[in-house]
Amino acid sequence: MTLVGALEHDHSAPQLFNLIMKRHSIAGSLIGSIAETQEMLDFCGKHGITSDTELIAMNQTNEAYESRLKSDLKYRFMIYINTLRDEAST
Repeated sequence: MTLVGALEHDHSAPQLFNLIMKRHSIAGSLIGSIAETQEMLDFCGKHGITSDTELIAMNQTNEAYESRLKSDLKYRFMIYINTLRDEAST
């Protein structure tokens, strides 16, 4: 399990013995607030920092996932949202 962000208040810990015996683990990551994310985007815009992306249709997600499993990636995949609506209407 991976926790992204954090709760405002402390949370009781899970039963550690259950995690150990089932070989489960917990990891965490701080992703920053909306304000920090906006600050990062503003910085990138000001300095011309961009990412390489490949726009794909919703029906190409399986192929994109297979590319990811093979580590055969050149770009970050982004799903074109209009293709989601197109598929929902068929």
